[in-house]
Amino acid sequence: MHHFEIARGARFQFGILVLLALIFGFGGAAWAQEKEIKKEPIKTAPANSGAAMFKEYCAVCHGKTGKGDGPAASALKQAPADLTTLAQRHDGKFPEDYVANVLRNGAKAPAHGDAEMPVWGPLFSAMDQSQAVVNLRIANLTKYIKSIQAK
Repeated sequence: MHHFEIARGARFQFGILVLLALIFGFGGAAWAQEKEIKKEPIKTAPANSGAAMFKEYCAVCHGKTGKGDGPAASALKQAPADLTTLAQRHDGKFPEDYVANVLRNGAKAPAHGDAEMPVWGPLFSAMDQSQAVVNLRIANLTKYIKSIQAK
């Protein structure tokens, strides 16, 4: 298994971005006071494991199984999407391009609502500094989400 090292400055910037997304995206300072936020460096999940990235970056909101029931879900203004029903909601076909685009650029479609989800493209870029690794992260995370679709 490969482990990608990132520069200390990039790790710090990534940590700050995620911390700000957590604080402001999950209800502001009141939530931060309710839940003690540990000041630890953000763990870099391996780019070659969609499951590990999902667990590290997505499960806090979307839940371990992707159903939208993560521990931070109740603090959000809008409930996280149930990622296990994406194919069902798209006429039985997993919307691979849509998912990859949301991961890279965020959810800006009016039908999706007011997205509080972090935009992972820039965060992954801050972690890896390599567009090839960013693309690998997004592709593997998309494949993992495809693998958890309800039958």
